[in-house]
Amino acid sequence: MLLTFARQFGAEHILAGTIPAVGTSRKEQLSNVVLDYWPAEWIQRYFTHGYIFRDPAILGVRTLNAPFLWDDIEPLYRNNPARRIMEEAGDFKLRQGFTIPMMTLEGDIAGFSLAGERLEVSPEERQMLTLMATYALARSLVLRQSEPKRIVNLTPRELEALQWAAEGMSEWEVGERMGISEHG
Repeated sequence: MLLTFARQFGAEHILAGTIPAVGTSRKEQLSNVVLDYWPAEWIQRYFTHGYIFRDPAILGVRTLNAPFLWDDIEPLYRNNPARRIMEEAGDFKLRQGFTIPMMTLEGDIAGFSLAGERLEVSPEERQMLTLMATYALARSLVLRQSEPKRIVNLTPRELEALQWAAEGMSEWEVGERMGISEHG
């Protein structure tokens, strides 16, 4: 819904998540992504090359308190590696963006970015997008935390009982087959 709304400003992509510590593995970096509607090829390149640690938008998330357009942070990417990241992002139709720095209730730094070929967002619209993005990220983090993370290890006997049940046997038939009570 947020992307549908943001399309009127030229946004075609959304990416949001918490910012990993410098030096974390690619897998750990990817686990921090909470909302991802970014070009898949760009995500692959971005995290494979560790761009997150040189990305000027991420530097902006770490150092600025207010939402910003990527054009506003141009001084942060005057050096070659940062400029190259921004130019490569443009190759994936991520030429202009609007990023909102945030902090989670746990104190983690987070960011929310909208991007497209060309964004046109007034100051009033930035405030509205910031409010919506804040809610979207917060809600996504809550939903993510409520996902079951525990892996259940079943015994061989439990797996056997489930297999018989999956094949359509009743509890009584499973019990008879396994030599246990219907309740067991």
